[in-house]
Amino acid sequence: MNEVAMSTNKPEFVLEAAGINGPNFLKHALTSCMDPLKAIEQFQVTNGILLPSLRPMLPLLDLHGVRRLDFHMSVVEELREKMVNHINEIGKQEGKERDQKLKELLLKTFPVIKVKALRPIVMAILKNTPHIDDHYLKVLVRDRDLYNDTDTEVKRQIWKDNQSLFGDEVSPLLSQYISEKENILFDHTNTSVQFFGPSPKMRRQGEVVQKLAHMIGNSVKLYDMVLQFLRTLFLRTRNVHYCTLRAELLMALHDLEVQDIISVDPCHKFTWCLDACVREKNVDIKRSRELQGFLDNVRRGQEQVLGDLSMTLCDPYAVNFLANSAIKIFQHLIHNEGLSRDNPVLILLLRMLSLGLSAWQMIDSQEFKEPKLDGQIVTKFVPALMSLMVDDQVRTLSGKLPPDEREAAITIIEHSGPLPDAVEAYLQDSAAASILAMYYTLHVAKSKDRVALLRILPVLANCKDDKAFDDPFLHSLVSLLIHNMDEFQAEDFCTALFDEFFFAGLSRDNVNRHVLKLLWYIHHKLPANRLDSLLKALQPTHQHSEKVHNLFKLLKDKISATEEPPMPELDIDLNSPLMSVPTPAPYHNI
Repeated sequence: MNEVAMSTNKPEFVLEAAGINGPNFLKHALTSCMDPLKAIEQFQVTNGILLPSLRPMLPLLDLHGVRRLDFHMSVVEELREKMVNHINEIGKQEGKERDQKLKELLLKTFPVIKVKALRPIVMAILKNTPHIDDHYLKVLVRDRDLYNDTDTEVKRQIWKDNQSLFGDEVSPLLSQYISEKENILFDHTNTSVQFFGPSPKMRRQGEVVQKLAHMIGNSVKLYDMVLQFLRTLFLRTRNVHYCTLRAELLMALHDLEVQDIISVDPCHKFTWCLDACVREKNVDIKRSRELQGFLDNVRRGQEQVLGDLSMTLCDPYAVNFLANSAIKIFQHLIHNEGLSRDNPVLILLLRMLSLGLSAWQMIDSQEFKEPKLDGQIVTKFVPALMSLMVDDQVRTLSGKLPPDEREAAITIIEHSGPLPDAVEAYLQDSAAASILAMYYTLHVAKSKDRVALLRILPVLANCKDDKAFDDPFLHSLVSLLIHNMDEFQAEDFCTALFDEFFFAGLSRDNVNRHVLKLLWYIHHKLPANRLDSLLKALQPTHQHSEKVHNLFKLLKDKISATEEPPMPELDIDLNSPLMSVPTPAPYHNI
């Protein structure tokens, strides 16, 4: 194959490479003939549509003013469509005969790939060719116009040996995915959109996940490239949404039954089992044994699998499920007077939670070893947290009993005091303990338990690695607080929430955005002096992002628009004769 001929845009090279008389031939014929008109006629006969029954119609079309070019292009379009359909039918066949047919067609047609009218035919042949020779692929890569017109099925064969080009294609999709997640977390215009609302099946039907799955097809090599991109970006940014995408992509390929990939990914069965638990919002004994079996049976020499498993468990949706499941088990243990250390499902949930929270450190250090679960989390911290839940239940029950001042006072004193020391101590040392305390906070916020919320809020700022300032948690907390806005009229509530919790994280750009979103909805409930102090504290500086500046300005505009305008002063003329008219007597004196 003459690659020089294929790589030029000049029509004479394109046509002559395909064995067709082009402009050079016509030029030579006109300059060397005795009768130019006869030479033109001969050229038309030789290169026109070789169908004898059609030739008598051409003069008739001439009489109707139909240009030969228009006629020929209409024929080309009709034949092109039929040719593409025929090629697709060949592509559906199997065996060596199909491959040989496609190879011969490609050899004959590839030289005219630069002719846009004929390009779809060549692209259809390429699309249906399972293994395209490298010299064809090189031509496609060198010409950006050709590359852009190439189907994904063909591009896959290009990407396998061109990681940088594949990265250029994937990078905008990854950025779009992260942007979409952050838009949900920070959206201040719609409180009905909940980050944890959509089901796993619905989430992986998203545009980015489906596009990535289509780009990968059944190529294990491309799948490995995408996973490497995700690991690298997770390490570079610590953004947990890349962990979500890793799990969603695998399950999307599972839905498409891409056996070539899911049969070789060692995380598939674990991710599939966890996905089923998240979907059903429950971990039964059978599922827990399966999950534990996957963790216990990581083979020696394959410890690196723990890195991918930890990413799967670091996914915010997985963390949300594990923590909520733990809270449900706490309630079950309280009701049945059980011990946390005797519940194997709870132990497994805490084990998976610890593994997920160690994902970044594990991949960064390349030391693939499951972190040992601190036994005191089970024997000391969990019982202390459960004691808070018992206090909450006692106070709720006490509120339903007939009033008894002495008994009520004892109940309030005993069940509304300071937190057990173990709660705050383990928050500072354990990420898993921090997550459990954060989800206990969401639990009491959802039930609108004011006393419980005031007890736990002041210590959340001390969570290990500032876990309480992560976006998924703040998004959930703010959404619940918006629906409990009457509490913001009380100074003790504002002190606990703003002064003791939120203000500890205001140096973070994301915390500012969540607080501004909260004020967007509850500002009218706040006392004037509290609102003023909050606006001063939230005043953006040059270190804050443009999004914070824009949201702050929108909030101030909204507050100004909702403030009641002052009563207009009446311009009364004291010298008016109406001023001397006596005031009418009240109705009851008449």
